[in-house]
Amino acid sequence: MATPQVPETLPVTALITAYYPVSHADVIVSKILEGYQRNGEAPRPGLRLVSMYVEQSHEHDISKELAERYGVRLCKTIDEAITLGTNKVQVAGILSIAEHGDYPLTPDTQQKMYPRRRFFDDAVETFERCNVVVPFFNDKHLGYRWEDAQGMVETARQMKFSLLAGSSLPLTWRFPILELPRDCQIESALTIGYGPLEDYGFHALEAHQCMVERRIGGEAGIREVQVAIGKDIRETQRAGAWSSELFAAARSVMPGNPTDTEAWDPVTTEFVDGRHQPAAYLMKHTDGLRSAVIMTAGFSGGFAFACKLKGENTARACWFKLQEGGVFGHFSYLLEAFEATIRDGHTAYPVERTLLTTGVLDRCMSLIAEGGGKCASPELEFGYTPEDWSFSNHPNSKLLLPHE
Repeated sequence: MATPQVPETLPVTALITAYYPVSHADVIVSKILEGYQRNGEAPRPGLRLVSMYVEQSHEHDISKELAERYGVRLCKTIDEAITLGTNKVQVAGILSIAEHGDYPLTPDTQQKMYPRRRFFDDAVETFERCNVVVPFFNDKHLGYRWEDAQGMVETARQMKFSLLAGSSLPLTWRFPILELPRDCQIESALTIGYGPLEDYGFHALEAHQCMVERRIGGEAGIREVQVAIGKDIRETQRAGAWSSELFAAARSVMPGNPTDTEAWDPVTTEFVDGRHQPAAYLMKHTDGLRSAVIMTAGFSGGFAFACKLKGENTARACWFKLQEGGVFGHFSYLLEAFEATIRDGHTAYPVERTLLTTGVLDRCMSLIAEGGGKCASPELEFGYTPEDWSFSNHPNSKLLLPHE
């Protein structure tokens, strides 16, 4: 019997803003070095970290110790990280983890000005210098400005390299297991989120989008974005902009099956500052669907989705489980998606999802700064067709039980 061939490990580099325990660099990049760390096992990705560029030295920095332990080259520039100081691209892919670190906020919308576009542009300069391109992964949203996100996607298209991006939420475990059928007819949809309106609002939007994009025809785009804060949140619900029935259905699948949906009062909910307050993100899609992401501040403590399909009386719902306790094994699926992108020669799932959620989030943050309101979003009226890799191609249901 022939011995099955083990695919060769792929050399990759990581471009990082700050690297310390439980930072995004740690929960993603460290899994290349130390294994996935999920479910008591440590399967290793088929990736090999050969270099890192770390822009800021955090007081609890672990990049130097890990680099020495695992023989990873620490580089002074992004070009060096990609070429290892030569005139050739020496990696099969690039991971950009521009999350965390000491960066300013935009003065008006209070968005963190992470250098995601700058990291991308520096990599593109190296591609042009070496006349070689490789797949690029951008952690979380593509940028704090729509123009940055749009420019990154257009550049990747023009230069013909795979650009993968986004949140770990679309890839994590769902309880109960829920994969909406392709080309289903969604009548209404709602996602519950919590936490800071930009950082976690992006995760909620990505979780929401990975579900609603499976409706008939795929995603059609978004023609209007509305944000409600304070007393206007319940006012928009009474006006029919979002469904209390779907809110209750989403709450019911969360740990402990909570039924206290009426206990949430967005007016009296305590929050740290304006970046953490309750808010409703309301979207009118180009094909007529109206959907909502309800950010509950600290009330929900998790992410959940619910929708009504045509012809069904009962809502379908699921909770997105995140593995916590310092392990954060759900981030390993981002590495699986990136590895698949490199090996298959195309993105595991469409970057257009993250382009759309980045644009919605930018609009929402601007509206929050104005105290709420609505605006047309013609730049977001683009469609795309989802891929099936994002959930069904790995055995999520067998990895963690809800009580673990």
